[in-house]
Amino acid sequence: MIKAADSIGANIAEGYGRYAYKKNIHFCYYSRGSLYETQHWLRRSSKRKLFTIDEEKEIQNYMQLLAPKLNAYINCIKNRIEEK
Repeated sequence: MIKAADSIGANIAEGYGRYAYKKNIHFCYYSRGSLYETQHWLRRSSKRKLFTIDEEKEIQNYMQLLAPKLNAYINCIKNRIEEK
């Protein structure tokens, strides 16, 4: 779960560092996949009682806030491509 969660930000950073909109979008898709993977591991760890209910809710709330922001970022990059 930690590797998946770390991969979210790492892929955003790597895509941004490529200085090319299409590459950035490509890595943002990887980031979104890592976000969904993190949510998967959160559900698995919940069933295994690795987190308290409060900890699980806090992480899940964060994930739910991050998903639309990541999609908005992807759409913003796509709009910049269309402006060119």
